[in-house]
Amino acid sequence: MTSGVRGSSCRGVAVRDREGMCIGVDGFSATECAPVNASDADAVLVTGGSRNPYWASWEFEFYKPGGPIILMTPEESNADGFTGYLTNRTVNGQIAQQEKGAAIVLEYRFFGLSNPYPDLSVASFKYHTIQQAIDDLEYLANNVVLPFPGGDKISPADAPWVLIGGSYSGALTAYTLNNKPDVFWAGYASSAVVESIVDFWQYFEPERLTMPKNCSNDIQAVIAHWDQVIASGNTTAFDELKTLFGMGGVVHPEDVVGTLRNPLWNWQELSPTSGGSVFFDFCDALEVNSAGKSAPASGWGVEHALSAWANYSSSTLPGLCSGQNIDDCLGTYNTSQSFWTDTSIDNANRSWLWIVCNQMGFLQESAPSGHPTLVSRLIQPIYDERQCQQMFPAAFSSPPVPDVEKTNNAYGGFYLKADRLFTATGLRDPWRFATVSADGIDVQSTPEQPIVESDAFHCSDLITKDGLADPTVLNVQTQGLKYIGDWLSTWEPPVVSVEVNVDLNFKHRAYPIPRR
Repeated sequence: MTSGVRGSSCRGVAVRDREGMCIGVDGFSATECAPVNASDADAVLVTGGSRNPYWASWEFEFYKPGGPIILMTPEESNADGFTGYLTNRTVNGQIAQQEKGAAIVLEYRFFGLSNPYPDLSVASFKYHTIQQAIDDLEYLANNVVLPFPGGDKISPADAPWVLIGGSYSGALTAYTLNNKPDVFWAGYASSAVVESIVDFWQYFEPERLTMPKNCSNDIQAVIAHWDQVIASGNTTAFDELKTLFGMGGVVHPEDVVGTLRNPLWNWQELSPTSGGSVFFDFCDALEVNSAGKSAPASGWGVEHALSAWANYSSSTLPGLCSGQNIDDCLGTYNTSQSFWTDTSIDNANRSWLWIVCNQMGFLQESAPSGHPTLVSRLIQPIYDERQCQQMFPAAFSSPPVPDVEKTNNAYGGFYLKADRLFTATGLRDPWRFATVSADGIDVQSTPEQPIVESDAFHCSDLITKDGLADPTVLNVQTQGLKYIGDWLSTWEPPVVSVEVNVDLNFKHRAYPIPRR
């Protein structure tokens, strides 16, 4: 069984060694943490209790007392693959190096092994919301103590904090600066999906518009052919076609054509340094004939493309399904499968779908009628909404429609306001239409909320080497570093006001006093 909703995470940048600690929440402290395995000092988690601290990793190679704290959460995944974001191979580390700061990566609640409850049940997910994730970031900033000189005086009252995120965590960065304006002094949001959208058919638009034209045209021709066969009601022709594509045993037509999105989702893995990739292997399979000649911009046409895609599909699906029954692998109707019932922790797909089904949507479907599409017209929001009900039957008695209006109203969506928030976007990012650079959205770049777009892909600007390969990415990185540096130069320790109540019910004017 494969999920029909692609997550919005950025690429991980792993390093071999790291230090880690547990971050106490709701009164728990680091002293209550214990290694999962005494021989593995890299994996530190709390044991026991119903409110578990979260795992964090840090790096203070560049830190000098008074320097900023650079925080990132890698959102919908285990944090193991993201410790490279502590180094100057990423924008996080570049900011830390430039500003003499320390970098932290925090594993987000209900992802990886950072769970306040021991399972991913609907009852546990009562505590799995966007706002609770924001509150975690605030808690960390106000309570963390790191093991270096001055590490006990790094709260927002003592040092400026910079929040960084990409994709969903980019949205969390923007949301947090909007929702908690007194905690983080500055933010860097890359490919931030700030506008929640139920029917996110536009996910495939940057791909359609910027991929090789021959490949785009032939994909559209093949998809149109599939739709014509299904609409004709000719079950014999449909059975022959799905057998040709290696999906003869897949029962439901929408599961068959839904699987045709798989090569398209590989677009999200592209970067300025990716070179050859699975996506371009797919396009080459369609557009380079047996003589080694490439198709013109119009493509080869449906006859060649159908045969070529069928060969590609039938040769790659066995590897994807790894010996599974093909309908068990690609189908979405057998709810007895562990894919639907497994509530054990460290299941990123289940944790992300809870956010998708309740708050953000982002269902990646066919384009509207009359608009060019890379995806079968059979794939509509109800296809994925049904899967929400199947994944969480205790929460939904019928297919839910994610409450994106509530989310957008809470944090601002496209029109979110925040001080000192740098936003980076990419022209070829499949998530672009959920960012402030979406076509048709009039969001202006300002000195307090600058927006800079590269020609690149999803979160490309977070990776240092991508800037070395693409000057438009380097421009984003350079401007981001400058904005963050300029904003940090204006930081001063905050003051708070208190009211003094005295006799006769007379209130004196409040006087500002330092928090510490």
